[in-house]
Amino acid sequence: MPLRDAEPGDLPAITAIYAHHVLHGTGTFEEEPPGEAEMARRIAKVQDRRWPWLVVEEGGQILGFAYLAQFRDRSAYRHAGEDSVYVRDDIRGQGVGKALVAALLRRGEECGFRQVFAVIGDSENVGSIGLHVSLGFRQVGVLRSAGAKFGRWLDVVTMQRAIGRGDRDPPD
Repeated sequence: MPLRDAEPGDLPAITAIYAHHVLHGTGTFEEEPPGEAEMARRIAKVQDRRWPWLVVEEGGQILGFAYLAQFRDRSAYRHAGEDSVYVRDDIRGQGVGKALVAALLRRGEECGFRQVFAVIGDSENVGSIGLHVSLGFRQVGVLRSAGAKFGRWLDVVTMQRAIGRGDRDPPD
């Protein structure tokens, strides 16, 4: 699958894909889609730290995107990443998300991450949960009714996977 780092010309497609998920899905708890300027800021924040923000492009079309960023801002989390993945609605289930997350895991190790967390909105999000299980993640927790969207309570599922040396030796 043709993966590459996101470029400025990808911004309209990235914004549109994410907007669809905001407006119609529960994988993100955002309720108002951010515009292109805000999405550009988010991409820059990740890429400025030399963390991966990837896209799958096929036939000149962006099919999905994913990024890996530090799990929390505090320095103690410098070896822990959190992945995010969004695929165009009309091609979900065709391996785009899996290819993106697999690439993030490879790149995450290069960035010095040792653990990767998936914080999945909605415990009924079987696609994302299954994708992560297929790549070796395990469920480590569920926050019950942590959010509300579309008139219902939503859980948050936390999954985790070690990459590289994981916790087999001390952190630097």
